[in-house]
Amino acid sequence: MEIKFKSFGAAREVTGSCHMLDCDGHKVLIDCGMFQGKRIPSEEKNRIFQFDPAEVESAILTHAHCDHSCRLPYLVMKGFRGNIYATPATRDIAGLIMADTAHIQQKDAEWLSKKKGATIFDPLFGIKDVLNCLNSFVTISYGRKFHISDSLGCTFYNAGHILGSSTLLLDCPGNIRIGFSGDLGRHGTPIIHDPEYLPPLDYFVCEATYGDKLHDPIEDACRQLADAIRETVNKGGKLIIPAFAVERTQDIIYYLHLLLDQRKIPKIEIFVDSPMAFNATSIFRVHQECYDEKVHEQFIVQNKNPFGFENLHYTTNVNESKKINEYKEPCIIISSSGMCEAGRILHHLRNNIEDPRNTILIVGYMAEDTLGRRLVEREPEVKIFGQPYKLRAKVKILNTFSAHADYKDIMDFVAHLDLERLKRVYLIHGEDDALEGMKTRLLGMGVKDVQVVEPMKEYIVTNSAS
Repeated sequence: MEIKFKSFGAAREVTGSCHMLDCDGHKVLIDCGMFQGKRIPSEEKNRIFQFDPAEVESAILTHAHCDHSCRLPYLVMKGFRGNIYATPATRDIAGLIMADTAHIQQKDAEWLSKKKGATIFDPLFGIKDVLNCLNSFVTISYGRKFHISDSLGCTFYNAGHILGSSTLLLDCPGNIRIGFSGDLGRHGTPIIHDPEYLPPLDYFVCEATYGDKLHDPIEDACRQLADAIRETVNKGGKLIIPAFAVERTQDIIYYLHLLLDQRKIPKIEIFVDSPMAFNATSIFRVHQECYDEKVHEQFIVQNKNPFGFENLHYTTNVNESKKINEYKEPCIIISSSGMCEAGRILHHLRNNIEDPRNTILIVGYMAEDTLGRRLVEREPEVKIFGQPYKLRAKVKILNTFSAHADYKDIMDFVAHLDLERLKRVYLIHGEDDALEGMKTRLLGMGVKDVQVVEPMKEYIVTNSAS
């Protein structure tokens, strides 16, 4: 029995997560996400599968983020006919994100068609393709082993990254156990449960997004957020927060609720300008089984709504969104996309980036070649909708809000595996410095073998690593 592993995305990069496990000819895909970054190279990569989708028997989705889920409709379009396994919350959130991605692609194509000389790509998929893809989903709760084939079993464990996110335990032929991290979360984040440790493994395929960085303590999140709000209000400015509509937006709303209750920030208007965030928040209300004990006690037992309070406004249509730009008083605007590559956040940045009274608050990872990364690097001038704008607003980075494990979190997770049994860790989902930094740290703590996964390279997984 031969087990092979290959990465078709998120190998020496952080988007386009797509990995295949081949157990003696039975092919299982783990995640199938979109590449993000420079438009033309990303569009071209998203349209090419380096394998035949019709030959893939099953797919497993670790979580719903676009860079892990949003090529699944295209996979089905290209001939995939198997089941897509996910947790119930992941299925609901993925449906929302895939539908929003279809809408954004359509709007982008319409906008580019009016721009002279622009390279126009047809949408990768439409809403009908999303609905067709959702028919392939089979939902499984955490901790319940299911069989993908007669000889391959899988169990979801809570990754603590976003609502419904999972790490995978794969029981393979020959008593070989392989773990996939998906995206690992952190201990102590609000709303959802902490990550669960996996049982002993032979091999572990692990993300390393922050493999060279330490986050600020989560306990500092409220204090740093309150400081940023008070500073901006005192200048008479607006606080613009680009945030992923799923998890990050809900985390920030949760903290703002606490700060207002404790009277640690001024009573100002808070706008959540993202239809997807509004819909995602509704899904959060449904999946209370994913809440941690603190949130359950504070808001469910005490019958409070963590996602709705005075001064919080959800905008769901374009006219409401435009009215925010007419608001002259200090306020907070939370909008997506999180990496500033699409969506309503671009309009708010365009309208506020050149005012030094304003603050752009960065609360998540910004991949290379995104507008978000250019803001993080404080480029003096950036392009929005193809037009140049001076970066005069203050850019403040709060890495307390990251939903990704840092290198200490990853080392802690690996330390809970049986290092005597663990033959090798494969590192994916990271830029080069993060991957090499994580490799050095894992070897230093006693892991026998660590390899940085190369794109398209085939790795043979056996009882004796090779």
